Amino acid sequence: MMNVWIGLAGSMAIAGLAYWKQSLSGSGAAAAVVVGWLLYVTGSPAWYGTLIAFFLSSSFLSHYKKKLKKEAESGYAKSGKRDAGQVLANGGLAAACGLLHYLFPHPVWWMAFVGAMAAVNADTWATEIGGISRAQPRSIVTWKKVAAGTSGGVTWAGIAASAAGGLFIGMMSWLFLSLWPAQVGSSVLADGPSGLLSLSLLGLAGGISGSLADSFAGAKWQEMHRCRKCGKEIERTVHCGIPALRIRGLRGMNNEAVNLLASAVGAAAAVTAGMWLV
Repeated sequence: MMNVWIGLAGSMAIAGLAYWKQSLSGSGAAAAVVVGWLLYVTGSPAWYGTLIAFFLSSSFLSHYKKKLKKEAESGYAKSGKRDAGQVLANGGLAAACGLLHYLFPHPVWWMAFVGAMAAVNADTWATEIGGISRAQPRSIVTWKKVAAGTSGGVTWAGIAASAAGGLFIGMMSWLFLSLWPAQVGSSVLADGPSGLLSLSLLGLAGGISGSLADSFAGAKWQEMHRCRKCGKEIERTVHCGIPALRIRGLRGMNNEAVNLLASAVGAAAAVTAGMWLV
């Protein structure tokens, strides 16, 4: 019962601070409390700490040089405050891994958790750092130059940032697991330098795979629109104050669906890599 109250109090405090700093909307703060509480209760501080590492680093980068990224973000379906849909798309699979590990203990859930968190962190880092890159993005599908903010557009700076974001989660997961040991079913993933190397590799695999999957899905399947006034290709359904014209993509394949798909790919990539290590 103590974990229930600690997890709830900690999640409410962090979500409340994020709401105050305008990183989360009201619905986003409520969803963050649920995700954080669930991970703390079903997992351990190691699971919870890794989630917080993602949230803090991504929130910092979201506010970093925000004025420079304003033009690229103008076409995004959502920017600024994260709402409940974004929180669940980024943290829902991770929370499910914690619950499944609680019900059916096995190292595969920790691997999947690290991969899922690495994927969403890598994608956030790639988006935020790529958004201030001076290089013009290229389509991940055709490699032709596209406008900044175009779904599926990548830069070398963004790709490097995604690798760094994945490694960051892998290293943080090892650090928190070392501080708060939890049974994950494999000493290879927890002990000493070998554990650091193993989890860093899992984070790298999940991060790059998930981030590239996000870009590919954004280019091929995400529902996109064109502003009837300025002609810009956008994720939003309204731009320049008027309804936008739907031009391509699968209906309903919005940014949250793409993020969830990317986290699943990251989880699968980390599990695949982890099977070679345990």
